[in-house]
Amino acid sequence: MTKSKAAAEILGNPEYRAISFGGYRGKERAKQPTIPQLKEDLKIMSAMGIKILRTYNLQLAHAPNVLKAIRELKNEDPTFEMYVMLGVWIDCLNAWTDHPDHSIEDPKNNESEIQKAVRYATEYPDIVKVIAVGNEAMVHWASSYFVHPSVILKYVNYLQELKKVGKLAPDLWITSSDNFASWGGGESDYHLPELEALVKAVDYVSAHTYPFHDTHYNSAYWESPASDEEGYSDHDRVLSAMQRAAFMHKVNTKV
Repeated sequence: MTKSKAAAEILGNPEYRAISFGGYRGKERAKQPTIPQLKEDLKIMSAMGIKILRTYNLQLAHAPNVLKAIRELKNEDPTFEMYVMLGVWIDCLNAWTDHPDHSIEDPKNNESEIQKAVRYATEYPDIVKVIAVGNEAMVHWASSYFVHPSVILKYVNYLQELKKVGKLAPDLWITSSDNFASWGGGESDYHLPELEALVKAVDYVSAHTYPFHDTHYNSAYWESPASDEEGYSDHDRVLSAMQRAAFMHKVNTKV
């Protein structure tokens, strides 16, 4: 039987590869993958050496069904090992409308997401090892829904308090999954006291860096400079672009 490991043992461990997981068979989220389909995916990913999955929200059946599928596989085979970083979706008021109010959160959605995360982390303590409060919920280019860092901080502190009083496992790690800019790598309007407090409140910083996506409007980092690469093969152009992307990654992660 495989012993359940804590977040501190698996995050950053090269033997525990991680992936963001959807599992959808079509283009619409309305059609959710079945548990047998998810189990099929989990077996394939396990064979690839993937042992940590990241989910994004708890609004739909996907994340809880992933947890059920893992539990079934563990019951069928006690050596099966898979863990989950459970994403909590956080929205501002009037998110996904023409008039989002970034100064205030959507308490109905956000509190529902948090309570579901608490429930699933309690029900599946051997599987849920991280709760991520918000998925790119603070970065300003998320113009349909982003919130002030104080919103994320409030819920991170709430979850940390539940750990202190024994309502959540003490080795469960709490973080927020967000863009590097949101963690202080962006412009001065990101540099807020609430962000500094958030950095201290989380168990680790989960930072997203996208060498291409984050330089979409600065094509010098990824477009092939014809004058410099005249005569390059397609392979060498791709290699050169990857090197420029890696350079941008290094620059943008100096938070």
